Amino acid sequence: MKAIVPPLSPAAQLPSLLKQVFGYDSFRPLQQEIMAATLDGLDTVAILPTGAGKSLCYQLPALVRDGLTVVVSPLIALMKDQVDQLRAAGVAATYLNSTLDGTEQRARQTDLDEGKYRLLYVAPERLLAGDFPKKLAGWKVAAIAVDEAHCISEWGHDFRPEYRQLATLRERFPGVPFIALTATATPRVREDILSQLRLREPRIFISSFNRPNLSYRVIPKGKPIRQVWEFVSARPHDAGIVYCQSRKSTESLAAALRAEGLSAVAYHAGMDANERSKNQDAFLRDEARVVCATVAFGMGINKSNVRWVIHADLPKNVEGYYQETGRAGRDGLPADCLLLYSRGDVMKQLKFLDEISDEQARAIARSQLDQMTEYAEDEGCRRAYLLGYFGDVWPHDNCGGCDACLSPRETYDATVECRKFLSCVFRIRQLSGFTTGLQHVADVLAGGNTEKIRRWKHETLSTYGIGRDKPRTDWVALGRQLLRMGLLQQSQDGFSTLSLAHEGLAALKDGRDFTLTRPPVSVRDNPVSATAVAKAGAIPCDEALFAALRALRKELADARDVPSYVVFSDVTLRHMARSYPVDDAALLQIPGVGDKKLADFGQPILQAIAAWLADHARQSFPALRPAAAPARKMQAEGALNGTALATLERFRAGISIDGIASERGLTVTTIEGHLARAVESGEKLDGRSFYTSREEQEMRGAFAGHEGPALLPIYEKLGGRISYGKLRLFLTFETAGKSAATPA
Repeated sequence: MKAIVPPLSPAAQLPSLLKQVFGYDSFRPLQQEIMAATLDGLDTVAILPTGAGKSLCYQLPALVRDGLTVVVSPLIALMKDQVDQLRAAGVAATYLNSTLDGTEQRARQTDLDEGKYRLLYVAPERLLAGDFPKKLAGWKVAAIAVDEAHCISEWGHDFRPEYRQLATLRERFPGVPFIALTATATPRVREDILSQLRLREPRIFISSFNRPNLSYRVIPKGKPIRQVWEFVSARPHDAGIVYCQSRKSTESLAAALRAEGLSAVAYHAGMDANERSKNQDAFLRDEARVVCATVAFGMGINKSNVRWVIHADLPKNVEGYYQETGRAGRDGLPADCLLLYSRGDVMKQLKFLDEISDEQARAIARSQLDQMTEYAEDEGCRRAYLLGYFGDVWPHDNCGGCDACLSPRETYDATVECRKFLSCVFRIRQLSGFTTGLQHVADVLAGGNTEKIRRWKHETLSTYGIGRDKPRTDWVALGRQLLRMGLLQQSQDGFSTLSLAHEGLAALKDGRDFTLTRPPVSVRDNPVSATAVAKAGAIPCDEALFAALRALRKELADARDVPSYVVFSDVTLRHMARSYPVDDAALLQIPGVGDKKLADFGQPILQAIAAWLADHARQSFPALRPAAAPARKMQAEGALNGTALATLERFRAGISIDGIASERGLTVTTIEGHLARAVESGEKLDGRSFYTSREEQEMRGAFAGHEGPALLPIYEKLGGRISYGKLRLFLTFETAGKSAATPA
């Protein structure tokens, strides 16, 4: 008698479907675990970096579920983009939004009534409007995915009030599992996602925020149009995004690039909808190589072959910066991120903040801007800073993919210069009875002859002209370093005047030595046309064949009226151009080639490769190294940066954490984070300075059996009684104690 083989469980079907539909042999880190949790009917939160495959976490399970997966998506362009790619892979997916006329809307709803779709993309506003919830109830909803879930939190960088209404879906579909997905969520935003969506005992998956294939550079902003042109011209075959703060600057920059022969378009929310859509399509379809845009462009844009992102103006917050840079290199190939920085951009944004009437909103925005400024001015590893911001830690001394690590700045004995600057600030206040801005202090030191110097008689100061041996720009840069170190403080009254901080006055009295890092002083020292520095993810291949396949891909995409990456990604083409597949079986071994794409595009691709081999010799390439799985570690080595050191010095001086936070205009959590980094760097502090013995016992019990660095589960287990900062400090002390107890 023939044995009866039981059918495979839904989760067990996923690996074969991954290959058959999407053309991949293996899952990326955490994908399979997330899918298994949702298929078990559990509410799930997935916080994965851009390019880590968040969308697949709900798309693939939809193929084995009995019913419809509803995807809440914030942007019309994102819906169409993802549905195009799913259809190209043979998946029954659709969307409903305002771009469809009445006839098409009704036709798709009829198909939904008949159960013809696996996935439905819809905006949150439509999901809850009119009789739509009633229709939804008749479509056998099996799962609800909330994409870009950070939009639900006012502490996020892209808060959308309509996302708050999604909690009503829990009442309408009490037995349906939710999955919330985002690439950028601080602990506070994660907490908001859980509470606002009313998730029930959710499984939470947090990957490392590291994007190893991205390089990060910050250079002084000089002539931004020229700098952008030089950067783009040095990459003649690569597409990228230039982010600007104002609508006007996007248009003027795009026009300037076009005048130099570069294919560039503008994009901002104030444009005519048709023109905006036309420009976006031109970029997505490789007809325009550059898009100059405000932050209105990009959320969910799935163009995988963006090879660079430039921020021509300072972003408002680190979350936005991280997400916008994350639009480069989504395919895992090397990509560059460049920030043009000037203190003038900071001043400009501070003026905008003054116009915010809501005091709490203004305080949040100011805190976020301070952290973004700290990133731009910090002399340490860019990657380590970004990971630290999201509660992750870079465990190495050198990331090999940022300006600070690849070209460490020179350190020098700056004792004399620092004392001159601090003395000048002191003398100005002593003579005039008021404080002045950074630029004026630099003018006094350099012996300037300005109207303000003459009016206030500052040429009579003992410090007037004692810095003539250095250009005033050097004194400005020095002053900024002293601000970051906490020796100076800047007024918050809109005039940004300088005064000596408590630590600065003490430094003048005790005669301490100062070692500083030389800042970049000119654009000439930082050529923007330098080649990419990030090599992680590189796939060596026959570059000429790759170019030919890319041209063929464009023809195939144009014939179907879809962007090129919908046909095949650059990664897939590069694998073709290194292994030279000559039949269907070999082509199916290429990552990104599934059954449907083989049927639709296999023959023209194979013919092109065969024709190429008829005229060209095969090239050989070294084996690819398997990508390392992202890890989350809490231990970090190395010296503290200026701002963390300033916090440590104040704490040593006996100032409380609350007092330091108030004095420096930072949050208590940020100050606690600085002190945790100090302990990680070897500073001997006592845990009882931060928490009581009872709190220590509670934390020790909560951490028992807990694995990984994620603090949110512990925070929730303790009912929010103990702050994230204390939790991190406790974990840091525990880790440091275990390390010290381990024999060498």
